[in-house]
Amino acid sequence: MDLLVQNLISPVVLAFLLGMAARWCKSDLEIPDAIYQGLSIYLLFAIGLKGGVALSQTPMTQLIAPLGVTLALGIITPVSAFYILRSLGKLSKIDAAATAAHYGSVSAVTFLAAIEAAKVANIPTDGFLPALVAVLEVPGIIIGLMFAQQQRAGGLKEALHEVVAGKSIFLLIGGMVIGALCGADKIQAVAPLFIDPFKGVLCLFLLELGMVAARRISDIRSAGWRLVMVGCLLPLVHGLLGTFVGTLAGMTEGGAAVLGAMTGSASYIAAPAAVRIALPKASPGIYLTMALGITFPFNLAIGIPLLLAFAKFCGKFFG
Repeated sequence: MDLLVQNLISPVVLAFLLGMAARWCKSDLEIPDAIYQGLSIYLLFAIGLKGGVALSQTPMTQLIAPLGVTLALGIITPVSAFYILRSLGKLSKIDAAATAAHYGSVSAVTFLAAIEAAKVANIPTDGFLPALVAVLEVPGIIIGLMFAQQQRAGGLKEALHEVVAGKSIFLLIGGMVIGALCGADKIQAVAPLFIDPFKGVLCLFLLELGMVAARRISDIRSAGWRLVMVGCLLPLVHGLLGTFVGTLAGMTEGGAAVLGAMTGSASYIAAPAAVRIALPKASPGIYLTMALGITFPFNLAIGIPLLLAFAKFCGKFFG
């Protein structure tokens, strides 16, 4: 309960709730699309820079097990999501595949929220976690698209190019390369721009996401109770699994919890772009509503503090 309260009473979560309140109150508050895109570019590049610096300071022997379990999770989660969405969610094959691609990938903002929650709770995390974001981003999208078995010529090829060359992966990997090559000393030159203001920029980004999520909540009625249930079940199942295997891989309690939050999240940046190209017949009202209107708020309010508590439990018995 303490972790839940600490997570809710934080600038990141409160900024998200403020955005939702602005939409419900019919405020004229708007963040221009160009600024929103700029914020997302800033956050992705800054994550990559910080992850690259951490990689330069981490022995490769400490990375092998976390990277291995992250890749395995990137394969397991879209497969389990697809079959759960087909059986419990009663979705068509194409909608289940499109939505599974989102749940197999990762939400960078959920990752950041989990990092901040761990800091507030004074739980240490692993510095190489941003590298795991890049590893987890791609496999789930590929597997989700493969489930659809698209026959449209070039559809899968174009979608895979969108994933690899899209801004999410490109900025994450590019930032990590720069951070790893420069190291902590040289990155200090740009720290006043990319390190110090990071949390403030994240709050602005969450403010906009809160307004977007509030607009999507009205779609939940048409989605039906089954999809609401699945939208809460998937982050719970995947999150607990990710936290458990992260502990077995030797990660810190906070690191395992953050990996669990990443595993239990649903992408709404890279995955929608790829799905829009490869699966044009899939319904955005389903996969975007579930990812952003159900799973994202669930993780902020309940999932992340629950995983932090579960990581402490796992650390006592398996760490």
